[in-house]
Amino acid sequence: MTRKFQTISTVITTAFLLAGTSGAAMADVKIGFLATLSGNGAALGQDMLDGFNLALAERGGKLGGQTINLIKEDDQLKPDVGVQAMQKFLEKEKVDIVTGVTFSNVMMAVAKPLADADMTFVGSNAGPAPLAGKQCSKGFFFTSWQNDGQAEAVAQFAMDKGYKKLYAMAPNYQSGRDQIAGFNRVYKGTIVGEVYTQLNQPDYSAELAQLQAAGPDAVYVFFPGGMGVNFIKQYKQAGLLGKIPLLTVSTVDGSTLPALKETALGVYAATFWGPDFQNATSKAFTSGFEKAYGRIPSQYAAQSYEAALLIDSALKKTKGNVADKKAFRDALRAADYASLRGNYKFGVNGFPIQDFYAFEVAKDSGGRVSLKTIATVLKAHQDVYASECK
Repeated sequence: MTRKFQTISTVITTAFLLAGTSGAAMADVKIGFLATLSGNGAALGQDMLDGFNLALAERGGKLGGQTINLIKEDDQLKPDVGVQAMQKFLEKEKVDIVTGVTFSNVMMAVAKPLADADMTFVGSNAGPAPLAGKQCSKGFFFTSWQNDGQAEAVAQFAMDKGYKKLYAMAPNYQSGRDQIAGFNRVYKGTIVGEVYTQLNQPDYSAELAQLQAAGPDAVYVFFPGGMGVNFIKQYKQAGLLGKIPLLTVSTVDGSTLPALKETALGVYAATFWGPDFQNATSKAFTSGFEKAYGRIPSQYAAQSYEAALLIDSALKKTKGNVADKKAFRDALRAADYASLRGNYKFGVNGFPIQDFYAFEVAKDSGGRVSLKTIATVLKAHQDVYASECK
């Protein structure tokens, strides 16, 4: 644990101790935080945890004026482990709210116990298609995006760039399939290859050979975490970077660029937020995160910070009352706070209706490799599954 992270943890812990010494309960509101905190996807989950902890630290361990007892669990990127952690939250810890969840295969596994328990859930990454449509839940809210959204944005960017032939790649699990489906829905050119790799596959040499043989105008990939680091390094080693444009989602960001550095220069990405956004909330978050953790925040940190801001806004409206679930969820749905992404609203299915942007990996004013906003590609975009949510 770094000294900076210890400082943030100390602020939160001190708030808990002060509440205890005053004769009050240890925490007014108990939140279960579930994320992938070990293994190949750990960087994503750690950024999510760091983003949420930053918002807590800035508020002295409180949200909406209520002392928060944050209980974290690592799902290890294993759906069965995620379900066990969720059962602990619901049955043993009796949490008031659950937040987090990094990967969509885990999200699909924990969705039923969450819904069956009528638990209020504020998701801060995974957004699988079934939960946006027929399996939606009145208690679910997401501060990230429905999986297809980023893919639809990068597909629109590909159209704007005039790329006629695309090659698409993603790992074979729920989010990977969603990311390809979203891309195919918007892209009107020719898909000359559609490849699904194993989740956490380390070597892509065979797939890169097939890709070169297909001769696409550009390549679209979704490889989060360590998968993205390995793929882009191998893409460059194969002599493809700079030769065949690489369009990505959740592959180049604050969780992978520290490992990739200059290797990723020139790669394109699309999502809802970037660290160069100039609104007041985003600037304060980015500078605060860099000061606390010594690195540029990823969208995973931003989404989890937003989850804390959303909960903070709802607790303010209900004066800390989470027992009245309808009132608390109405307050969440209002999204009445200054978001780091700018204005947005929730669709009927609990997913944001928001703008999406295109980015290029470039050096910032300080000479660091980061994401540079280059275009707004979708305005007030809503997922296609919302009409199926009853």
